[in-house]
Amino acid sequence: MTSRERLAAALNHQPPDRVPVDLGGTPVTGIAAGVLSPLRVALGLDQPGDRVKIVEPYQILGEVTDDLREALGIDTVGLDGPRNMFGYENADWKPWELPDGTPVLVPGKFNTVPERNGDLLMYPQGDKSAPASGRLPAGGYYFDAIIRQRPIKEDELDPRDNVEEYTHIEDEGAAWFGEQAERLAAGPYGVVFNPGGMGIGDIALVPAPGLKRPRGLRDVEEWYVSLVSRRSYILEVFERQCEIALQNLAHLAREVGDRVQVLFVTGTDFGTQRGPFLSVATYRDLYQPFHRILNDWVHHNTAWKTFMHTCGGVEPLLEEFIAAGFDILNPVQCSAEGMEPGHLKRTYGERLVFWGGAVDTQKTLPFGTPAEVKREVLGRLEVFAPGGGYVFNAIHNLQPRTPVENVLAMFEAYREFHGLASR
Repeated sequence: MTSRERLAAALNHQPPDRVPVDLGGTPVTGIAAGVLSPLRVALGLDQPGDRVKIVEPYQILGEVTDDLREALGIDTVGLDGPRNMFGYENADWKPWELPDGTPVLVPGKFNTVPERNGDLLMYPQGDKSAPASGRLPAGGYYFDAIIRQRPIKEDELDPRDNVEEYTHIEDEGAAWFGEQAERLAAGPYGVVFNPGGMGIGDIALVPAPGLKRPRGLRDVEEWYVSLVSRRSYILEVFERQCEIALQNLAHLAREVGDRVQVLFVTGTDFGTQRGPFLSVATYRDLYQPFHRILNDWVHHNTAWKTFMHTCGGVEPLLEEFIAAGFDILNPVQCSAEGMEPGHLKRTYGERLVFWGGAVDTQKTLPFGTPAEVKREVLGRLEVFAPGGGYVFNAIHNLQPRTPVENVLAMFEAYREFHGLASR
């Protein structure tokens, strides 16, 4: 099978010739730049000192390129929007060094200012005249969103302020996506579409790191409290978000067509390590109606499969996600409560595609031995691979400081499972 055919079979719960592999197809299935750089050296793709591109500055994720896809047998490629989480384009590349000294390339508007304690401040749209929207702590590995909540005056709260970052993709913008889709579909890979602007209540967008002076409810804690205390306000925000998303989908579907196979709809997290952080009833009342509207539109107007990312122990919500029309669950956090792989596959495997779950990125991959990594990967493949409905990926992005030998062991276990020759 080609990569595109392999992914299509898995998405349709049919056995492919081998389980399709994703790395870098979405912003939640990628690899930290500080791990990507030595991995490329270990694979003979780069020399020490060569620079990888940081394509997602918020999480400091590196660019997965075709030579790495070829070397590791990756089947996917992502079609992302032109701007990153901080609101500027990935263009005009310039050199930079990670805190550990790894040389990388960053976008031209990647403008940081050091604080006296060693933290680095990042600015929305690269504009240092605006208040900083991100902070890379000294010795840290990711940017944290800076909460820029204005004093709340209840009688002045306007739901329109909480959709400012949900931009309208007019014909011109949709045409850009169409051009990129045509380019990517000409290659061998399955295309995962990440246009943004579909996530109802996406908590990553609440602080609005890409807006210069965000208005509305922008404090994460205040937002979660408002799910109860300001429910009518939240519902109106969701209604507006859904309206914009439907308008964008109409433009995008016309321009992109069947060149893509998967649509990233939402990255809103609903779970903690110990279970969901909201009740089933709250999900049904607040989120599910809008998820169903978006998924129904996609399924009635395209052949795309809809992708949902939510970390944590969300097993009590899986029937609700299925009822909302989602096709794919990621990252399949098997280490969280209720997320035992065998139970997930037996109970939901004919109705959900599991995308991820191959190895724990909190403990096993960063802190285990290569033998422990291989053992966990082989066990997960034995559970998730039979009958299709599975895409191989770790549980979330490959994290900073993960040993390269463990990343190689992960892919070696995959090849061993399928009887493929070592690379």
